[in-house]
Amino acid sequence: MSEFIARNKQDWEELQRLLERSRRSTSRLTSDEIHRLDVLYRRTSVHLAQVTTRTRDRQMINYLNDLTAAAHSVIYLPPRKSAWRGVGRFVVEGFARTLARTWRYHFLSFLLNIFGGLLAYFAAAYDSLAAYALLPAGDVRSPGATPEQLMAVLRSGRDQQGGEKFLFASFLFSHNLKVGLLAMGVGVLAGIPTILLMVYNGMILGAFAGMHHNAGIYTEFWAWILPHGVTEIGAIVLCGGVGMLLGDAIVRPGLMTRTERLRQAGIEAAQICIGIAAMLCFAAIIESYLRQSHLGDTARLAFAAGTAVFWAVYILHGFLRERWGSVSGQSPDGSAT
Repeated sequence: MSEFIARNKQDWEELQRLLERSRRSTSRLTSDEIHRLDVLYRRTSVHLAQVTTRTRDRQMINYLNDLTAAAHSVIYLPPRKSAWRGVGRFVVEGFARTLARTWRYHFLSFLLNIFGGLLAYFAAAYDSLAAYALLPAGDVRSPGATPEQLMAVLRSGRDQQGGEKFLFASFLFSHNLKVGLLAMGVGVLAGIPTILLMVYNGMILGAFAGMHHNAGIYTEFWAWILPHGVTEIGAIVLCGGVGMLLGDAIVRPGLMTRTERLRQAGIEAAQICIGIAAMLCFAAIIESYLRQSHLGDTARLAFAAGTAVFWAVYILHGFLRERWGSVSGQSPDGSAT
């Protein structure tokens, strides 16, 4: 056995060196080294079989067994994927590609918000009682408020300290997230409550816009609401889309059982929820710090336009990547499907 060890020890040590180099990533090995690792793995596997039948030396058997097991993992198991790389890929394209696959639900949610907004805007413009019915009770911003009172609300909070703004941002995020989760969760009730919530959400915005326009406040109102509203309203629209996605899984399961269809839809919904949470966090920061600042109307509207362009390009990028991925058979994580 000592002669056997002396004859093959050099191969084992070479295999061990290659394994140590490939421990973090096989990209550290050249193509020749990978081929050499494969040759040494097969050779050492034969040595393991010979040692197992010729000796009871457990230390030698365990050593060769560990060596071949490690080499097998490098050669045959899929390479480890970095968690940070996965997060980065999701941010760059994964979220956008999921939106592209489910765009019909989000577009319907968008249309429902627009419908509710226009309905309430014209109702508030021609009937103050309708505006009272739609707007929160006890709010200073009511149909009877003077332009000065409305302007005072729009300009309030600009002198708050950083700590107060941070607390306000935390409150806004938690509140908006609860609203979003509600819109998504009730989607399992055939999507009907989600549809009603989207219409109502649009009506609130439409009523506020109509009230300010009736008071002659145009630019400052939109400069107040759009910087955070582009992202926040977009996130709420996506929440509605998720709710209707889940509702559609219940109403139209197709050839699957409702449980299977809901599970499939839930995977897409979970990915969208992660992106929505990030959007709401971003919107809360903007609403607390940028909206509550002394920034001029032009700068605010420019920022709002910039965020609108960003989200439009980002979603378009998702559509293009999803189309390319469908043709090439590549999933959002970069692996072959």
